[in-house]
Amino acid sequence: MKRSFEVKSDLAGTAWIRTLFSSLPDPDREFILNGTTHQEIRTLAAGIRRLSGSADGGHDFLCLCSENKALVAAAILAALSGGPRLVFPYAFSRQAVADVQKTMSVSCVLADGPGDFPAGTDIIFPDMLDRNDLQPEEFIDADEPFLMLFTGGSTGTPKVWAKTPRNMIEEARYMCTAFGIKGEDIFLATVPPQHIYGLLFSVLVPLIVSARVLDGIYVFPREILKMAAESKATILISVPACYRVLKGDFLERHHLRLAFSSAGPLDAADADYFREKTDLDINEIYGSTETGGVATRRRGRDGDTLTALDPVEWRIADGRLVVRSPFISPSLPRNEAGFFVTADRADEVGTGRFVLRGRADDVVKIGGKRVDLVEIQEKIKKISGIKDALVVLLPRTKGRPTDLAALVVTDADPAELRRELGTMVEPYALPRRFVLVERIPMTPTGKVDRGAIEKILQPGKS
Repeated sequence: MKRSFEVKSDLAGTAWIRTLFSSLPDPDREFILNGTTHQEIRTLAAGIRRLSGSADGGHDFLCLCSENKALVAAAILAALSGGPRLVFPYAFSRQAVADVQKTMSVSCVLADGPGDFPAGTDIIFPDMLDRNDLQPEEFIDADEPFLMLFTGGSTGTPKVWAKTPRNMIEEARYMCTAFGIKGEDIFLATVPPQHIYGLLFSVLVPLIVSARVLDGIYVFPREILKMAAESKATILISVPACYRVLKGDFLERHHLRLAFSSAGPLDAADADYFREKTDLDINEIYGSTETGGVATRRRGRDGDTLTALDPVEWRIADGRLVVRSPFISPSLPRNEAGFFVTADRADEVGTGRFVLRGRADDVVKIGGKRVDLVEIQEKIKKISGIKDALVVLLPRTKGRPTDLAALVVTDADPAELRRELGTMVEPYALPRRFVLVERIPMTPTGKVDRGAIEKILQPGKS
């Protein structure tokens, strides 16, 4: 049975965007807890908006290199009200900005301060902006791309995804309603706002409901909980890697009432521990930069099964999950009915629910035999003493067949590990290399860092 919802949106043309601006809160209300107010965000937005009208033809695309949530919110308001379109690089490094410049016509970078940017880049800092009250007279159309998100690090090759106001605002509005997020909430995030999950939950959602956010990005376990206690944060926005390191006797609920996770599957044991210590079931959001949110689950209630978000239509076709929703990037190819075929394998489970079976590219051929990398990975994790594991394809070398490698977080002897796994899998599915690491390399957004893994697996490395 296929789950389907008729999407009823009042976001047509520029109507709802106008409503968003007219319903902005009291100017003196804080957006950043104990920091930037909504009035200060509006004056920042007015300055950013003027960047599109410079004498040299205007900065039609503004590359935003900042983790300052107030500045990000201001840039969003500026773009929605006819200012320069925004480009978010996957990192604030020289290479990441160079990748943006190679792909798009970006002549200006808005940054918090000096950085290692490519030579010749026009850099603008917030104190250089001509600030005034934001009184927009024109608004971008709801279906016109206004935001370009670059992804990299976890996939190796950077990609760019366009997002429209409908994509972003409709998803933020939905999340507010679905999870009962209110203006009284205080957000604590461990993810940066230049990636879609952080952008949605630490900027757009609180902006729409007039909630407050903590200014920093907190990644260390005791730092997260210290800030949760001191700020009286009610909503935690994090990723599986952070929930794993939060497993300790120091874990407390404090004032939290909601916890979210995205950027990858949350380990069931980590979710169980968090629930045991805090009495909160983590809300996992399944989706991607290009698709937006697709489905959600709470392990304590749902186990492995996912339930699609109300505006999302889905089906299973040839073992792959196929989706249609107002959150999908216009950059994605879709069939005549508007459905996009994801790279995720899935099975329908019951009415309106599905379970993921790994990515299509996680199934590889070794010696002509099909091997599921996730299945091998999970078997390794079941071996005593294994804290974490990741199975990948080794880069093919001349004259050699395709081989597997396993990165393993453990103190166990690799030879013993190989022997034990050898009793659980066929010989062709046994990784040729076992590499002991302190942790599986991750990007700041909680994705597997493929670039770092490639370096670890270079010939001569152990």
